[in-house]
Amino acid sequence: MKKVFNPPSVRRPFGNYNHGLLVPPGASLLVTSGQLGIGLDDRIPADVTAQAEMCFEAIKAILDDAGMSFADVIRISGFVTTREDFPAYMAVRDRYILDPKPVSTLLIVGGFTRAEFLVEVEVTAAKVM
Repeated sequence: MKKVFNPPSVRRPFGNYNHGLLVPPGASLLVTSGQLGIGLDDRIPADVTAQAEMCFEAIKAILDDAGMSFADVIRISGFVTTREDFPAYMAVRDRYILDPKPVSTLLIVGGFTRAEFLVEVEVTAAKVM
């Protein structure tokens, strides 16, 4: 069982995440590469919501292949290109996360490898075997 850490001496999290998670010994660890909003047909949606959904669906498929789910995700790192895309990204992210809430980082970045990309997401997951 993962242990949650939100010490009273630290401001409560701004959203649906925890400040710390402790994973017990013996857990299997999965680390993903950053996933982008691009389909198998190489199409890239024009809006951040659709791209974020594609990112999280790709992560869901990777987790499934590893015998895991979003309940096993302990860390999410999200990257968006504009501050205005923050709420749309968070709305999608919050549809996927499960308890215990993972730790989370969101950064505003100058861009990705292609100008059409608006968001990238990577996760770390741990499952007690």
